[in-house]
Amino acid sequence: MTSFTYQLNQEKIELHASDWSGVERVLVNDKVVSSKINFGQRSTHQIKLQNGNPCMLQLLIDPQTEQLTCRVYKQNELIANLKEGKTKLLSSKIIFEASVLLACLASLGLYWMS
Repeated sequence: MTSFTYQLNQEKIELHASDWSGVERVLVNDKVVSSKINFGQRSTHQIKLQNGNPCMLQLLIDPQTEQLTCRVYKQNELIANLKEGKTKLLSSKIIFEASVLLACLASLGLYWMS
């Protein structure tokens, strides 16, 4: 799970994205305001802040560097460009794959013993 956090005035905006399940969630002040499943290279979340102003979060992967970027727009103006490196994405994927493999092996072991 990759997370981006941005403080905009008095509001905490967070975007959580899972590189293996595709689930994306946007939270404003710890309340989910947008959620979707995405397996593509790009995703957009349109939200409204508490003061009614529009805000857009754009999540994209650079195909050359495989770096994950979250762009934050307020009233169609880019105000932040947050980046996450390839190393963190790969480490979370490895942990998930190892967990699935361990669960499968444990299931097979229980089946074989019964």
